[in-house]
Amino acid sequence: MFSVLKYAVTPFARNTLAKMHYSSEVSIRLLPSYKCSFEDPVHVTVSGLNPQQRVDLRSKITDEKGHVFKASATYQADSSGQVDLNRDPSLGGSFTGVEPMGLFWALKADVVSSKFTLIDVTRTQLVDLECVSDDKVIAKVTNERHCMADGVRRIPVTEGRIRGTLFMPPGKGPFPGILDTNVFRGGPFELRAALLAKRGFAVLAFAFQGYQDLPKKVDKFDLEYFEEGIDFLRQQQEVKDQKIGLVSISKSGDLALSMATFLPGISATICINGCNANTLVPIYYKDICIPPLKFDVKKSKMTPSGLVDIGDCMNDPMSKEELPSVIPIERASGKFMFIMSEADRNWRSAYYAKLACDRLKAHGKNNYELVRYEKAGHFIEVPYMPFCLSNFHAAANHVVFFGGEPKAHSEAQLDAWQRIVIFFKKHLSAADHNCRSML
Repeated sequence: MFSVLKYAVTPFARNTLAKMHYSSEVSIRLLPSYKCSFEDPVHVTVSGLNPQQRVDLRSKITDEKGHVFKASATYQADSSGQVDLNRDPSLGGSFTGVEPMGLFWALKADVVSSKFTLIDVTRTQLVDLECVSDDKVIAKVTNERHCMADGVRRIPVTEGRIRGTLFMPPGKGPFPGILDTNVFRGGPFELRAALLAKRGFAVLAFAFQGYQDLPKKVDKFDLEYFEEGIDFLRQQQEVKDQKIGLVSISKSGDLALSMATFLPGISATICINGCNANTLVPIYYKDICIPPLKFDVKKSKMTPSGLVDIGDCMNDPMSKEELPSVIPIERASGKFMFIMSEADRNWRSAYYAKLACDRLKAHGKNNYELVRYEKAGHFIEVPYMPFCLSNFHAAANHVVFFGGEPKAHSEAQLDAWQRIVIFFKKHLSAADHNCRSML
């Protein structure tokens, strides 16, 4: 089944019909439908063109801060007047060659230091696609990308002192539980949690800084607060007696490693471009304190394009004075997946992931997987999240360079997402029929 969408049947086109002249024969199709999940690809075709006609295809999306992200590419129609992005190469623009989802992964803000902001997962993300000939728009369509699948329940959490959002899959369960942490968003990262719930996991997108009544700045992290979040997840009727996993990125990576090390019952932990040592502020748990790895912003440098590069500002965790900051992950009983980008310039993610795996191996452990991406940047998130080259960094108090290349980064997000789902299905749900197939 597919939907044939001409300018006359889309709300976007109806609003502009009186202002512009369109060819009634040219149409853009999105297969299998103009509606899809945020993580899903669409098959873009254009029909009704003249044979060998050249046109520009343009895409645009606006984030919640009002930043506009755009991409464009030039195509030549075949002898029947059709363009098929699964078959035809882009001849120029934001990308070249055959790139079926190029109009999505190449979306880029006019302001270099913009990271796509998506907080409200109940809001459909709209990607407007245009076909342009001789500077005139001859067809339009809007791709509606939904963050929450039908039946997924979104439940705000204000239990005691914990804050966050719980996402439950359709049905009664039981479902494996996942605590999703992300430290620098000012709140829980709900998109990844919502999409994991679609896959059959009960996910608590956990907040612990700068959200609602939580402090904007902290001088320490108390693992007992995170333990309360995990206990809350375990207490849910749909999650009782099920395994618990952790997924994290950046600074929250070392928090997840600390949780897996010191808190009981963590079965699977995914650390995306994190550090093997505690960073920024001390971590406390009962009578344990892990000091932070020190860093020196004076070690930052400028890229040729004029962006600040802080990739080498952290001290080496293996230096004698910094060894107390290293997290003793060999104490953990669960499984690990380390996802790292070799082009990450937030810090030395590839080096830290290798150190973590070497430490486990040195203690006779083989409970880990290492996934590396050569040209990806720092923020490996969900499929088709626009690439972030540069943005404000709270710890550095400056706009910084995050590294990576757009196409390679997009490919890494696609591959990493599949690996994340498979890893959690394997180590949390085993033969649990409630977790849907990723295929």
